[in-house]
Amino acid sequence: MEQKISSLPEMNHLQKKILFTLGFLALYRVGVHIPIPGVDTNALSEFFKSQGANLLGTLNMFSGGALERFSIFALGVMPYISASIIAQLLTVVVPHLEQLSKEGDAGRRKITQYTRYGTVLLAVVQGMMIANTLTSDALSTGQLVLNATLSWKIMTTLSLTAGTCFVMWLGEQITDRGVGNGISLIIFAGIVAGLPSVVSNTYEQYNSQQMGLFPILGISAVCVIICAGVVFVEQGARQVPVQYAKRQVGRRQFGGQSSNLPMRVNSAGVIPPIFASSLLQFPVTIAAISPDTILANIINTVFIPGGWLYNVVYLGLIIFFAYFYTSITFKPDDIAENLKKHGGFVPGIRPGPRTSEYLQKIIMRLTLTGSVYLAAVCVIPTILTSRFDVQFYFGGTSLLIVVGVALDTFRQIEAHRQSLRYDAFLKSSASGGKSGRIRRR
Repeated sequence: MEQKISSLPEMNHLQKKILFTLGFLALYRVGVHIPIPGVDTNALSEFFKSQGANLLGTLNMFSGGALERFSIFALGVMPYISASIIAQLLTVVVPHLEQLSKEGDAGRRKITQYTRYGTVLLAVVQGMMIANTLTSDALSTGQLVLNATLSWKIMTTLSLTAGTCFVMWLGEQITDRGVGNGISLIIFAGIVAGLPSVVSNTYEQYNSQQMGLFPILGISAVCVIICAGVVFVEQGARQVPVQYAKRQVGRRQFGGQSSNLPMRVNSAGVIPPIFASSLLQFPVTIAAISPDTILANIINTVFIPGGWLYNVVYLGLIIFFAYFYTSITFKPDDIAENLKKHGGFVPGIRPGPRTSEYLQKIIMRLTLTGSVYLAAVCVIPTILTSRFDVQFYFGGTSLLIVVGVALDTFRQIEAHRQSLRYDAFLKSSASGGKSGRIRRR
């Protein structure tokens, strides 16, 4: 009874973190419906319906429909993700940033500050490109902007930049004070919010005999198989046995037990598809700079989801970022050094550099399997659904992000609950020992 009472404040703390996360996600969804003035939203909605299988449709999916409504959150988190990619790549190349990454929390905060500056710069550039695109004569849906003046372009650019900065702040607050990764949860919320409308549109297409029952059942089966496969692979891990040597400290003997070092099959999670999708927006930006050029026409007609060029580039980017992100997050040298300090070793492998090489070999093999799995989940459903007249929400990338982020969030919640139970156990043990000493006195 005392243990339950002592753990009640901590459980309330967990509930506050969950409510904080849900509240900030609701705030983000409210901002999605706040449009920037001066745009014909009905004409813009019709334009995006015609671009449902294009890269603009993909960007609209990641923004949770904000780009279609041309709200203040139209750019979403993509500028922040692009800036994060650039910052991580520069960390490997620039010695100053590499030194900052090794300085602990202070260095990481400095790199995060540089990432924020880069986010603002990219948001300004992309906001200008979107404003120029909406006022161009290349769009076939008529006049989208009611009064295309220079002041409107400046106001639009500033509004989109401010919205991106606010979304970035929301994601950081969720990560620090909530549960889960804030940026991933924002993308998750945007995709989930668009799924009901996609289901209703598919049902309307079925009633109007634009789509048969067999394609719908086939797409549903693909979605179920993807979800089951993602859950199966994301829970998979290679258990590396670790043995601890016996140590004699005074009259007590420590060590001698064995444990396992789990190494996940997909240690990069959903980051590679998100990074790859973020980089694939650059062709759209290039086409927006000069929409009347031959290059823009090639990008809009060839570089589309389901096309061979898009799938090849997308597959290569996913595999690259799977290895790149794993090399950043998984440090075999540090793990081997920590095992050596605590008297641990892998049976049959010498402690130190040999253990590091052994762990490096295992993680490279696991990353190969994980990257192929990510590429298959993201690309194969896109090829299948491109044969049918369905929206891109049924692509493997969206399902992978939804299922992967949900699993990671529930995993963090469970880890937080376990830590709370452990803290409550320590407090109850300390209070029990203290009361026993008082009674002995």
